[in-house]
Amino acid sequence: MRDIFIPNEQFTTDLNIYHCGMEPCKPGHAYGPAVRDHYLFHYILDGKGSFFVNNQHYPLQRGQGFLIYPEIITYYEADQSDPWHYVWVGFNGLKAETYLEAAGFSPDNPILTKRAGNKLDDYLLTLVKTAEEYNNTRYNYSKTLHLQGLLYITIAEMIENAGTHRTSTANGGLQDIYIQKALEFIKTNYSRPINIKMIAASLGLSRSYLTVLFKERLKMGPQEYLIQFRVERACAFLCNPLLAIGDVARSVGYNDPLAFSKIFKKVKGLSPSQYRQNLILASKEKG
Repeated sequence: MRDIFIPNEQFTTDLNIYHCGMEPCKPGHAYGPAVRDHYLFHYILDGKGSFFVNNQHYPLQRGQGFLIYPEIITYYEADQSDPWHYVWVGFNGLKAETYLEAAGFSPDNPILTKRAGNKLDDYLLTLVKTAEEYNNTRYNYSKTLHLQGLLYITIAEMIENAGTHRTSTANGGLQDIYIQKALEFIKTNYSRPINIKMIAASLGLSRSYLTVLFKERLKMGPQEYLIQFRVERACAFLCNPLLAIGDVARSVGYNDPLAFSKIFKKVKGLSPSQYRQNLILASKEKG
């Protein structure tokens, strides 16, 4: 079967399918060394082969799969006596890495071994066969969306395959990623009129769940963190005598200088003007 490329003029941001296919390889059939610009997962339906990445050699067989990461040099080759027959799917998206980590993948662990009872192979075959059927007709938005849904189901089965202990560990890492992304969002957008609902929405989370994560990881809620971050930035801006208090307020996301002053005093114990005066006095004493 040839590689089936899936046209998608209306990409989602979370997860996008690019292409898929299936092939019974000839003995010694190889691909690479090569670099991809997206994630590419191969699952071995039958036979054997080898996957090479980061100076590591992974001998693989039926019931196993390997994940190729973007921008990484890889090489893979079918066995000479029992060449593999595999199915593949290429995809990307903002949450692709997050989902794959939940499935237990990492650059140091790009291999999957299917557990008994798992239906990953069935879902992959359904995905490819559906894409093949659609490829013989004209693609439209509903067909592409259908394939997107099949990709979500396939990756969900990968996560299920990771098992309870491994998924629990991965979920801990997943939560840390959410926190990291939330902090990055705040750092980038604190000067704008953002709120916690907007931060949660940028991650595809509910406000209540984001609050739970912050309290578990940072021992404070996201609103408290945002306020403290803005106040600390304001302290740095107050060192600049060319900025009025109103200028500082707007620079950290507060259009109302009075509201900013109240929040600043609540956090620091003194008003912005008093804080600035203390900076001036401290500077004179040092001079």
